[in-house]
Amino acid sequence: MGDNAAAKNQHHHHNQVFDISIDVLPQNDSKCFDDDGRLKRTGTIWTASAHIITAVIGSGVLSLAWAIAQLGWIAGPAVMILFSLVSFYTSSLLSDCYRTGDTVSGKRNYTYMDAVRSILGGAKYKACGLIQYLNLFGIAIGYTIAASISMMAIKRSDCFHESGDKNPCPMSSTPYMIMFGVAEILLSQIPDFDQIWWLSIVAAVMSFTYSSIGLGLGIAEVAATGTIKGTLTGISIGTVTQTQKIWRSFQALGDIAFAYSFSVILIEIQDTIKSPPAESKTMKKAAKLSISVTTTFYMLCGCFGYAALGELAPGNLLTGFGFKHPFWLLDIANATIVVHLIGAYQVFCQPIFAFIEKKAQQQWPEGYFITKEFNVPVPGFRPYNLNLFRLVWRTVFVIMTTVISMLLPFFNDVVGILGAFGFWPLTVYFPVEMYIAQKKIPKWSTRWVCLQMLSMACLMISIVAGAGSIAGVILDLKVYRPFKTSY
Repeated sequence: MGDNAAAKNQHHHHNQVFDISIDVLPQNDSKCFDDDGRLKRTGTIWTASAHIITAVIGSGVLSLAWAIAQLGWIAGPAVMILFSLVSFYTSSLLSDCYRTGDTVSGKRNYTYMDAVRSILGGAKYKACGLIQYLNLFGIAIGYTIAASISMMAIKRSDCFHESGDKNPCPMSSTPYMIMFGVAEILLSQIPDFDQIWWLSIVAAVMSFTYSSIGLGLGIAEVAATGTIKGTLTGISIGTVTQTQKIWRSFQALGDIAFAYSFSVILIEIQDTIKSPPAESKTMKKAAKLSISVTTTFYMLCGCFGYAALGELAPGNLLTGFGFKHPFWLLDIANATIVVHLIGAYQVFCQPIFAFIEKKAQQQWPEGYFITKEFNVPVPGFRPYNLNLFRLVWRTVFVIMTTVISMLLPFFNDVVGILGAFGFWPLTVYFPVEMYIAQKKIPKWSTRWVCLQMLSMACLMISIVAGAGSIAGVILDLKVYRPFKTSY
């Protein structure tokens, strides 16, 4: 049947009338399989939106109050709206690249990388792969650190509470990172992206919970004091030096860019959507819905956090309210962050897992270790397919991310760097280039020039945001010298 569809596709270029029959035939040929011979996809606008919201409303939301505090009441919200529009526009361009050629019957690209390879070719494909996987690897490390910070916050608030604020409660993040790593080793054995939909829904619910608690505390604080803190231009020179103000504003751009990065798994999500209608149609609706939801939410969290805490808004909103607030509420918020990060880690690591496993199978198709699957009976569920290579390689991967997290506990700025460097190539450059190639937009036409200008503008933003975050890491390293008292 696959060949049949391919033959039709060939035919389709000569004869436009075929459009109609292509739509109908392959879909109705088989009740259980799609036009590419895989099991029918069942995703809808709702599951796709849940995946996007899980990927987007990550721990990034907690740094938004800090970002707005650097930029102020005018630039902060404006930058946020700007990023949401760019993300929506480029994700629409990208969703048209799910199929090569025709958006209804072209060959499917299962991953972002497949799309780059089939539309732009080899060299760009390799560059894209390197950037994408480094970015995902960095996100895995960032999430490990963020989760350990939240676990420590719970422990610390309980310890403060018991000792009546007498005990400084010293603690190490290492055991918490190990706990997180163990949970990820277990979950990473789930074989496929489409089998973690339940994890996505749990994670999405969690992210709403902790963001809402942060928002609620912000609103309560504003209501209690009756004042809205913050200024039109952000943190004042005096609180920080002129240079710091510039670097911090740049870093704030990186934080906001990171808070919107989901293009890197957009095509993987689109590959779970059922058709007809064309997957790109559903995907554009899902992108519009989820970006509107997240932007509204970001605005509320960022703005209320800033209104409540003013210039003192910390990098993680939930640590800014001190321990005078109901401590159990902050504990719940931090616990939901941990659960959300456990899920999000999987959503972001699945593409890496799939890539390495596919490569290994191509390299050693006969290898017993790589291809053999064992059926392990699970009481009450379907038997689990255990694959030795998957077991070993995914475990090693999680251990690596955990060890690096322990060595670099101030990874927040590094995540800013990743946000900055991942933003331009993955969210803007490749989608724009693929769209131009796919739609054959002539060079120097108005449309081409506008797309290139958008790409250049975003490149500049990425560069300054990256510079700001690197400056942040350098400052961190000054503070992080062991045996030195930091003032």
